[in-house]
Amino acid sequence: MPRDGNIMAEAIRRFQADKERRAAQLERRTEEIYRRVPAVQAIDRQLQATAARIVLAAFEQDGDPDAALKRLEEGNLALQRERAELLVGAGYPYNYLDDGPACQICQDTGFLPDGAPCRCLAAYYTREQNRRLSKLLDLGSQSFETFSLAWYPTQVWQEYGCSPQDNMKMVLELCQGYAHSFPKMGNLLFTGAPGLGKTFLSACIARDVGERGFSVVYDTAGHVFQQFESGKFGRENPFEEDPDREINRCLNCDLLIMDDVGTEMLTSFVQSAFYRIVNDRLLSGRRTVLSSNLSLDELGRRYGAAVLSRISGEYQVLRFFGKDIRLLKLDQ
Repeated sequence: MPRDGNIMAEAIRRFQADKERRAAQLERRTEEIYRRVPAVQAIDRQLQATAARIVLAAFEQDGDPDAALKRLEEGNLALQRERAELLVGAGYPYNYLDDGPACQICQDTGFLPDGAPCRCLAAYYTREQNRRLSKLLDLGSQSFETFSLAWYPTQVWQEYGCSPQDNMKMVLELCQGYAHSFPKMGNLLFTGAPGLGKTFLSACIARDVGERGFSVVYDTAGHVFQQFESGKFGRENPFEEDPDREINRCLNCDLLIMDDVGTEMLTSFVQSAFYRIVNDRLLSGRRTVLSSNLSLDELGRRYGAAVLSRISGEYQVLRFFGKDIRLLKLDQ
């Protein structure tokens, strides 16, 4: 699956930094042991010499190299046992100076033989992606497990034919299925008044999809359109970002979540940029979640018939209705 190059570069940097940190820690531990238990240093020297003799014995032409190898290996094991006993006797774990790789799969290279990132490096990628998402989303507390239906009234709203709570139960289950089966399902449009959980569920989806290794970009519509304007017209970018890079991220990530669609200042360029985002991502088979306070018809009137046609045909519309949860929490 494609990954964001900038996030991967930072993940590799952090991966290498941790690798160097572990090496430095081992060096400090080794210096400490050699100072406190000099016999360990003497054994390590013998082990290094034994390793060289094993290599020589393996290429020995005369005599019985197998027998020589066996004797050398037995001596090596005896030295290792003595070394472990010295460490334990001095109050340290027997493996205090072990310098094996943290990842047995890739041997701390970060990559598999076919060039794909190992799962250890992929974990760094996920953490870095979540760190960036957390600048806009509260990924620490926003999860499907913490989403509460108790904030939604149980009385039936006649204009919708069901209660807000029953509706949100359906929406929650669909969002969970969307995240857990990504990218099998298509695109989503969240529509409804503010304070009804659209951003919360967007964060839940971003969190779960990102943790599965997919590239996720969450952003507000206003910020996205600012990047497109800066890239197109060379205007000053108040966000101090590379607009071309940000545009590429929006168009090519596995999942783009655009929040607050319809709150930005409308211009003909914004209409064109929004059409490009929706259309290009549909053509490339990449998934998008849009969130707006506007209804589907209002979005059509705002962005034009072409956008409305694509959203109507390719997006599943999820309606959010109920009482503003933020206001309900303030009243408690």
